[in-house]
Amino acid sequence: MLGGHGGNIYEMARRLGCAQSEIIDMSSNINPLGPPPGLVNYLEKNIDTITNLPEVDSKEITKIFAERFDLNPESILAGNGTTQFIFLTPRVLETKGALILGPTYADYADACRMHNIRLTSVMAEESDNFRPNTSRLIKSIDSEDTVFICNPNNPTGSLIPKDELECLCRSHPDTNFIVDESYLPFVNLGEKESMINSGLANVIVLISISKIFKIPGLRIGFVISRTETIKKFRRNLLPWSVNSLAQAAGRYLAAQWPEVSIFIKKTKMFFECQRKEFYEKFEYIPEIRLFPSTTPFVVIKLPDFLSAGSVCSQLARDRILIRDCTNFQGLSNQFIRISLKTRQENQILAEKLISLLKSSKTRGQRADKRQSVGG
Repeated sequence: MLGGHGGNIYEMARRLGCAQSEIIDMSSNINPLGPPPGLVNYLEKNIDTITNLPEVDSKEITKIFAERFDLNPESILAGNGTTQFIFLTPRVLETKGALILGPTYADYADACRMHNIRLTSVMAEESDNFRPNTSRLIKSIDSEDTVFICNPNNPTGSLIPKDELECLCRSHPDTNFIVDESYLPFVNLGEKESMINSGLANVIVLISISKIFKIPGLRIGFVISRTETIKKFRRNLLPWSVNSLAQAAGRYLAAQWPEVSIFIKKTKMFFECQRKEFYEKFEYIPEIRLFPSTTPFVVIKLPDFLSAGSVCSQLARDRILIRDCTNFQGLSNQFIRISLKTRQENQILAEKLISLLKSSKTRGQRADKRQSVGG
């Protein structure tokens, strides 16, 4: 379970005998432009907060973010990252059967297995560029009482439009829909696609501020739903789930929201540009396929003569870490995921990948030629 999240920069640094800072980590979906200006300095000045217990229920930052999202404070709860709420969900909802829209993040299935819950998956098809087919999903929801949807999806970057998602949720009012919006802040006009103000009683939204603000080590996430559901989560939440520095970060971000909003806007513009440039580098290389994405991460299908494991290993020698997608249900060992970083790092990765592709193709052609001559 703990090993199912792909690249491990700590392990790679130990194996290569180098500092973590010497590795280009393109395996984790974290904003390379973050943290927002001033946040680190603020945390340094408030480091003494760790000498006291944090607020037991994170009530202050919950109230602050409720105001920010125009929500009833009783309909939102802060926790130790969205992961905490993912693993709480089966217990809180007393889930009997769960349906997962894939290929997607492994924690949804892991959380269900931890509670011995029956699992069903509906996979988006490669032929549809991994765009989820909600019509097929509607027909697949039978005896399952809980549905997990990552929107936009990790690892494919596909996005289900809000009106389509609302239609899906309304079609099964007795089914709980867990909508994970951890990567929505990266999407252009993504706020218009959010379900946090849908008003639907069977919708539970997960939001993260770790990825967009590049503070994954602080572990901050929120769950949003109707007040009755939030009360159930609250009863199952451990005290002091959000540490003192994480709460301080939440207060700072809310207080500086005009500047933070500009930071988010710049981030979206940056990735729009970088994604376009990255795709263009592979435009005339038919052996490799880049799937459409609304996010900073991109799923790539490798040709038959390359495997994800071999590509990851060869890039690791150059101290570049990417995501092997083999352990995503619904993907094979021909898929990798690239999380775009700075323009320079994206260019380095593209050049290394193209070079690796060409050299492997040449070796394969030579081997075929020798085999033909030998035969």
